[in-house]
Formats: sequence, C-alpha cells, structure tokens
Amino acid sequence: MFNKMIAAMLPYFPKKLIWVFSKRYIAGESIADAIRASKELNKEGIKVTIDILGEFIKTLDEAERNKVEYIELIDTIQKENIDGNYSVKPTMFGLLIDKDVCYKHIREIVAKAASYGNFIRVDMEDSPCTDLEIELYRKLKAEFPKNVGLVVQAYLKRTLPDIQNLMDIHSTEIPLNYRLCKGIYVEPAAIAYKKYEEINEHFLEDLEFMLKNGVYPGIATHDKPLVDGAYKLIEKYNVPKNMYEFQMLYGVTPELRKSIVAKGHTMRVYVPYGKQWFGYSTRRLKENPKMASHIMKALFVRG
Repeated sequence: MFNKMIAAMLPYFPKKLIWVFSKRYIAGESIADAIRASKELNKEGIKVTIDILGEFIKTLDEAERNKVEYIELIDTIQKENIDGNYSVKPTMFGLLIDKDVCYKHIREIVAKAASYGNFIRVDMEDSPCTDLEIELYRKLKAEFPKNVGLVVQAYLKRTLPDIQNLMDIHSTEIPLNYRLCKGIYVEPAAIAYKKYEEINEHFLEDLEFMLKNGVYPGIATHDKPLVDGAYKLIEKYNVPKNMYEFQMLYGVTPELRKSIVAKGHTMRVYVPYGKQWFGYSTRRLKENPKMASHIMKALFVRG
C-alpha cells in the first residue's frame, strides 16, 4: 500500500528529483545521448535496440513528427556505425486514432531501416492493441520479410496460440523473429496470468515452442530462473548461437547481463531516450509500484 501511494505521488514530484532515479534506466533526451550509451554497450560486445520514448498520442500531427524523428535517428545511427536496430510503439504513430495512418508511418520507417539492411521491432502494448499490432506485423512482414519483428508477452493467456497461428508466415530461410518478454501492462485476470510462477512457466513454454520450431527469439528477461531455464532449452534442442539472443533493459541487472555475455551468448540492450522520459518513468512506476521504495532510497539516501 505504501509503495502504491508513493508511486501515485511521484508524477507530482519535481522532474529533477525523478531524473535522479530515471537516468540509470534512460539514455537521455537526445540522439547524442542514445549514441553515447549505444557505443559504450557496443564496446562491451553488446548489441542495442534504440527506442524513442512516447506512446498513446492524441493527434496525428504528433504521429507525423514521431515518424520524422525516427527517420532522422536511423540515418544518424547508420553514419555512427552502431551495432543495433530499432524498436517502435505503434500507438506513437496513431494506432488507436487511425490504424491506416499508423501503418503508413511505420512502413516508411521499416523501409528506411531496410534500405540499410537493418531491422525494426514492433513493440506490443496493452491488450486493446494486441490484434491491431499482430495485423500490422503481418502486413509489414509480407513486404519486408527480413526487416521486421514483433514483441510477444508471456503473461497473456492468448500468447502461445498467437505464436502458433503466426507460423503460417514462418520459414526456415526467413524465420519469425520475436522478443519474448513477461509483459508489464496491468491486465485483468481473465486474460492474463498473475502469479510469478505461472508467468514464468508460460514464458518457458512459449520459448520452448520457438526454439524447437526454428523461430528466432529475443529472450527478454532479468529473471535468473528464466535465464537458467533458457540455457536448458537451448542445450536440449541444440540451438546454434546465431538463432537466438538474450535481451535486457538499459541499466537493469548489469551483473546478470555480464554473466550471459561471458558465456558467449548474444546480448541486446533496449536503449530508450527522448523528451518523453518523465511520462515513461512515472507510467512504469504505476505499473510496478514495488520500485517506489527503491526510488525513495535513491532520492534521500547517499549511495
């Protein structure tokens, strides 16, 4: 209850105070900040996926501006020779306002990335967006089979059937490419698993289906039991190291990340940046109130 109360209050705190905590998990506000963070990770042998913060826009003018910013980002990152790709949230391009406009914007972004031989990951958002984002992914994959992937969330009860239904567009030459994560949005128990053990069980069930069917998974977790479970499945199905990768958020569990890299597995870190960092941070706090007590310590306790 205390954590929920603090999480609800934090959006009204001065931004400078919230930044004390947030800067560990967000590269900064500018492309220059994203480039700096990405180059540091690349030096450690870690790939990146870069995300401009922002979602659930209110006008299509915002969607147009967001598209232009992504196009500029892709051109800049290419010039900087960064080993990385990009993640996009469809609601940032008007998915819930006009899905056709959203598709046109994201198609243009994917085409730009494809012109450099690069890749766009379509993020999965909350449950009202799920069918729309799967539809969007199918359309993009048909035109850009090598240049687009999707996120799936293990806590949704529909996820394994969704993965199975998408196998009609899978091939051994161009496998489906997913980021498999637990899921962070607050969803009703009717459609989402709630217990830690249940979510982990279905995460590994989804991952096993991918690995044994030649699907390329981005194993996105900071949970050591899931990492260990992934190791066992990789060994069980004798999966070559070029057919999967581990993924983590910027600034989260760096020691576990280092241990995965040390074992020779591919690691990719999600690098968010942008002027919308405050909204991103406070939304994540509401979704995970347990973080609130850690933030209070960061704000008021030295070290």
